[in-house]
Amino acid sequence: MNNPLISTFQTPFNTPPFEEIKNEHFKPAIEHLIIEAKKEIDEVVSNNAKADFENTIVALEKSGKQLDRASSVFFNLNSAETSDEIQLLARDISPLLTEFSNDILLNEALFSRVKEVFDTVDKQALSEEQQTLLSKTYKGFVRNGALLNDTDKEKLRSIDVELSQLSLEFGEHVLAETNKYEMVLKDASDLEGLPPFAVEQAKETAKEKGHEDSWVITLDYPSYVPFMTYAKNRELRKELSIAFSTKAFKGDELDNQEIVKRIVNLRNERAALLGYDTHAHFILEERMAESPQKVMDFLGEIRQYGKPGAANDVKQVADFAKAKDGLEDLQKWDFGYYSEKLKKEKYSIDDELLKPYFQLEKVVEGVFKTAELLYGITFVQNDDIQKYHKDVTVYEVKDENGDHVSVFYADFFPRAGKRAGAWMTSYAGQSKNGSENHRPHVSIVCNFTKPTGATPSLLTFNEVTTLFHEFGHALHGMLANGTYESLSGTSVFWDFVELPSQILENWCYEKECLDLFAKHYETGESIPSELIDRIKESANFMEGYQTMRQLTFGLLDMAWHGQDNSNVSDVETFEKAIFVQTDVLPSVPGTNMSCSFSHIFQGGYSAGYYSYKWAEVLDADAFAHFKAHGIFNKEIAKKFKDHVLSAGGSTHPMTLYKRFRGQEPDVKALLKRAGLL
Repeated sequence: MNNPLISTFQTPFNTPPFEEIKNEHFKPAIEHLIIEAKKEIDEVVSNNAKADFENTIVALEKSGKQLDRASSVFFNLNSAETSDEIQLLARDISPLLTEFSNDILLNEALFSRVKEVFDTVDKQALSEEQQTLLSKTYKGFVRNGALLNDTDKEKLRSIDVELSQLSLEFGEHVLAETNKYEMVLKDASDLEGLPPFAVEQAKETAKEKGHEDSWVITLDYPSYVPFMTYAKNRELRKELSIAFSTKAFKGDELDNQEIVKRIVNLRNERAALLGYDTHAHFILEERMAESPQKVMDFLGEIRQYGKPGAANDVKQVADFAKAKDGLEDLQKWDFGYYSEKLKKEKYSIDDELLKPYFQLEKVVEGVFKTAELLYGITFVQNDDIQKYHKDVTVYEVKDENGDHVSVFYADFFPRAGKRAGAWMTSYAGQSKNGSENHRPHVSIVCNFTKPTGATPSLLTFNEVTTLFHEFGHALHGMLANGTYESLSGTSVFWDFVELPSQILENWCYEKECLDLFAKHYETGESIPSELIDRIKESANFMEGYQTMRQLTFGLLDMAWHGQDNSNVSDVETFEKAIFVQTDVLPSVPGTNMSCSFSHIFQGGYSAGYYSYKWAEVLDADAFAHFKAHGIFNKEIAKKFKDHVLSAGGSTHPMTLYKRFRGQEPDVKALLKRAGLL
């Protein structure tokens, strides 16, 4: 069988030949490429020359690149365009890759050479980036069991294989739960309060799902959020809220409770094998935060200011709901609805007023123009590059001289095979080989409201900031300029990776940026200045509540991963004990966050959810620097590009940040911006 995944892709910029790739290609290709990668490892091990930086550390870094490419294609499709067949394949392929990774990390002869280089090389003769690669390579072995005895190495292998399977299963359950729920509405009065776009979308969803003369609301964010924000029918809001909050928590075949407990205990077992108190201790050793205590102190400092703010926010909304509708018991399914009404009354602003100015195509043009003004790059649509779905648009990114910088894939709309949320990913990393600079292939995947027959895709302001956020991650990937792929682009400490994404959101609140793209989709009129003023005035609306919401997730994550939980029998009871510290609204019996908390049980955020707030401190401090000199100041932008976006993980992130900013970040910059100080 001619398998397009096995050899170098014969396509523009060596991009994946999606039109030629079939599901049956994946497993044979990955099995073959694992064998080829093992041969490359064997060459490193059998080299008779004394182990040195080039013949061992760099040779190892360069091994298995075609396997990496094929794997990235497969797992990206499993997130963005999956199917039952791909999910079954993932169950076979994931353990193969875990086993291969362990074969490398537990290869004693290979580690012996790595250790020899680490122990004997003159580190002062290495560049900063080379020193980082050496340290990261050595730690990669040690943190994956290279110093363990044979019995414990085998234990570690079996734990890793089981964890990779459980993580996949967790995600499959959440996706299946999301996809199977439908709220079928037959009576138009049930849609009262919903804006026209949401009604039209619900009608189209009903058609797609085979319901005549009906409207369908789902648990996909573009359907769920508008209903919870605008629908007048309180009972239906309650029903939808509970459906959302009970995903994979129903005691059936899609239930994740036992999986959560098993993942948590396996992670702690793994950490203990390696000599760490808990999984959080293990994870945070390689983070800016460094230790669980430092994370808890950080979250505690923010909670000190956030909880009074959150309580005040809830009181405002409760008083408003009582005055408006006589509501005596504000519940979680009421908060979004009444806070939106209060926001409109207070600032004369709401999503329906703003959405006509945020046509998706214009916002995309705006984020491209922002990147051009800051970093001198341009985006040219390239229809010759193959794509994995008709909704995807592909661009070539060029610098000021017209030279190739990156390939960029944009995938914006929900579909059955795409997981919820928004994320950035890549199909090829950036690296240098002599004078050759291998440029990256980067993608952002979102779930924005689809265009309908009557209107184009119009974004909420929250979706505009989401697009800028993910594009910030994409810039980190596209502008990468390191020597080694494993240190390039977004390959940085996890609590630093959100800085490029979160800082870019700030431009959405600036008139100078909004004037680039915020034009009414029917009249072409620019967004009025008074609307921009109101956006800025309302930026901190309910910020106390939102801060506590993020802290709740961070504390839940640390509770699962920062202590011994082997005696936890009931997931709901465990979670409620954490939420009582931060809850400012009544808890809802029978609901659960942990069982659908994909960030920490499927994604890479275990013992890391705090990093969103951590990065907010960085971005508030960094954007204050831009504001002081002009948001499109070329000199500040160049420093940010050189020391953050292009530098990747070439050295410790605090070193990079101080090179850009000239000082360490100050948590008070965030508290001031949030209006909590």
